[in-house]
Amino acid sequence: MEDLPNIVSRQEWLEARKALLEKEKEVTRARDMIAEERRKLPMVKVEKDYVFGGPDGSRLSLLDLFEGRRQLVVRHFMFGPDDEVGCVGCSMQTDSIGDLHHMWARDTTFVLVSRAPYENYQPFKARMGWTYPWYSSFGSDFNYDYEVSSENGESPGVSSFIREGDEVFHTYSIYDRGGEIFKNFYNYLDITRLGRQEDQLEHPWDWWRFKDEYDNASATTAGDNFWNGTRFKP
Repeated sequence: MEDLPNIVSRQEWLEARKALLEKEKEVTRARDMIAEERRKLPMVKVEKDYVFGGPDGSRLSLLDLFEGRRQLVVRHFMFGPDDEVGCVGCSMQTDSIGDLHHMWARDTTFVLVSRAPYENYQPFKARMGWTYPWYSSFGSDFNYDYEVSSENGESPGVSSFIREGDEVFHTYSIYDRGGEIFKNFYNYLDITRLGRQEDQLEHPWDWWRFKDEYDNASATTAGDNFWNGTRFKP
C-alpha cells in the first residue's frame, strides 16, 4: 500500500495548511517579482521581413499575425517539414490554451507557428480538434532566428512581441523546461496528494501521449520520437 499522509483532525489539518500557505505566498510574491522584471527587459526591433503561410495560400507578414492587436504571443510548435504528426509535448501545451477571448480582451493575439508547410499539418490539426490560428514559417529564417530550429532539429518555445504602429519588437522568449508553465494540467496535479506521479518513471515525459491515445498501449510517447536528450528531433 502506498505511503499516504497521516490522518488527523480538521483542526490539525488547518494548522498545517496555514503553515504551508505562508510558503505558498512567498512563491507567489517571487513570481510577481519575476513577472515585473520580465516586463522591464529591453526589446529588439524586428528588422527582417518574415513571410508566413496561411489559409488558402495566403502569405502574411509578422505584423499581419497581430490581427490588429497590440501584442502577439507565438507558440513555436514543433512540426518539421518531414513530420506527419506534431510534438507530443507541444500538443499537450496547445490542449491547455483555452478560449482565446480572454487574451483578446487584453489586446493580445495568440498563434501557433511551425516550420512545416501549411498544408502538411492540417490533418493533424483536424485530428486534435484545434481552431487556433496556426501559420507556417517554411522557407523563412523565423524559426532559426528565434532559436527553435537548428541542425539538431526542432525545439519548443514561446515568444512574445509588441508593436508600435507598424514597427514590431521582440520582447521575450522562453524555452524547454521553462515552457512547463503552459501545461495547465500540471497546476491541478500539483495540488493533489499523488502529484504528477513521475518519480517512478525513467524520464518525466514518458507518460505523455496525444490526448486521443491514452487508452492505446502502443501509442507514441514523447520519449519514443521527440526527445534525444538535449534537443527535440525533427
